[in-house]
Amino acid sequence: MVLHYPRGYGESMTGIPPTQLADDDLERELAHLHETRHETFLHGTEDALDAHTTRMLALEKEYLRRFPDRVQPDPNRVRATHH
Repeated sequence: MVLHYPRGYGESMTGIPPTQLADDDLERELAHLHETRHETFLHGTEDALDAHTTRMLALEKEYLRRFPDRVQPDPNRVRATHH
């Protein structure tokens, strides 16, 4: 699975670059961002949501690069597509 993100994502991100995180740190930080996503969406400023999104997408991209076999679509969650 390959995800492509809009140009500019990750260019002004704060924190340790995802490529430099140890595997366990990458997993922990990604889990924490997923846990805080809803709260940021509901109560964060536009800038906070933008920063959260940028960091989340960068971490997800790195996770997929390192662990492509860990991310498999659940057949029960995949919708049929019509072309």
